[in-house]
Amino acid sequence: MQSMRIEGNLGLIATRQSLDKFSHVFVSKNIVEYKAGSHHRNCQVFPMFIYANKDNSFSAELRNANLSKKTLFRFFSSLRFDKKQINTSLQNNFLRSIFYYVYCILHSPTFRKRYASQLKIDFPRIPLPGNIEMFDKLVSLGETLTSLHLLDSTEIGHFITTYQGNKNPRILRVGWSNETVWLDANEVCARDAHLAKRGGTIGFVGVPKEVWNFLIGGYQVCYKWLKDRKGRTLSDEDIIHYQKIIVAIKETIRIMNEIDVVIEQYGGWPDAFQVK
Repeated sequence: MQSMRIEGNLGLIATRQSLDKFSHVFVSKNIVEYKAGSHHRNCQVFPMFIYANKDNSFSAELRNANLSKKTLFRFFSSLRFDKKQINTSLQNNFLRSIFYYVYCILHSPTFRKRYASQLKIDFPRIPLPGNIEMFDKLVSLGETLTSLHLLDSTEIGHFITTYQGNKNPRILRVGWSNETVWLDANEVCARDAHLAKRGGTIGFVGVPKEVWNFLIGGYQVCYKWLKDRKGRTLSDEDIIHYQKIIVAIKETIRIMNEIDVVIEQYGGWPDAFQVK
């Protein structure tokens, strides 16, 4: 975990098993709490780089790829890289592309459905790309997802919601109805994704139902973020932050669908991953 203290590093968060529908993957650039990737399993963090300890400190200059050379060269081989061009600099730079590729594959709806039974008993297994063109497209989508989930993307500033209510509202009972996330819902059914039978007067208007229902690690993100702050008042910064989360989820859903479209263009599962 010490390696996650170095600025610029990324950590893939995953669990070895998932008891329910697989959504147990996320990314961080900081040290995370051990339940961050799942509500019922401890998560593991896989840093992109491992940093060496020198004089009881971790130097950004002393880093190693957190991927075996054997696996790295399997990627190079599948993409027809010229072995003469492979050097340390290329390996370190390419590692980031592999990180984005893996993150992208783990967000493929078809991957999650096709390998659902395996994902319940072990870590996900990532197929090698069949060609460089598909690899590049999936890397780009994975990079976009990473940026969204770290809330670094410029896209998250394009709000799709509006806040209605008084300044510094207090979170009372959280629920969703009529495209609105209420902070003061009257009747909420916990068994039905915390849907509100009757809305309130304070909330975020313009939240699609698919965004409200979206899960990461088994957590219903839009609900949990507010539920964990029940009884607190929201600052202007909190309100803006929540609206950014809504955009990030909406874009995530769009990109997840696009991932499957790209893979289908190259033959779909599993043909797109047959190295020729």
